[in-house]
Amino acid sequence: MTEAGLYKFIAAQTLAVVSSTGPGGAPQSALVGIAVTLDLHVVFDTLEQSRKAQNLIARPACSLVIGWTGEITVQFEGLADQHKADEEGDWKDLYFTAWPDCRDHLKWPGITYFVVSP
Repeated sequence: MTEAGLYKFIAAQTLAVVSSTGPGGAPQSALVGIAVTLDLHVVFDTLEQSRKAQNLIARPACSLVIGWTGEITVQFEGLADQHKADEEGDWKDLYFTAWPDCRDHLKWPGITYFVVSP
């Protein structure tokens, strides 16, 4: 699949399962709402106190399974970089374009964002 085809596929999805490594090496997975940048960085939000956030802060290597309609998926591996709610960036605008209702999350104490780079 070309990079453009990969972007088109991921951009058509709204959800992914992110897998991280917990303390002691145990695998842990969670469903997240996603957006994707043109250069294939996947963005999602979560609470900093969540298990997935704590895992990614301590061990940023992760994987995502994106898409499942028609049994077609993308297995996406990368490094997660945490961003605070008050940070600006194209990734944030893109995320709110995909998830406009999530602007309300900015009011949540402890909301944080992760940008996963392939």
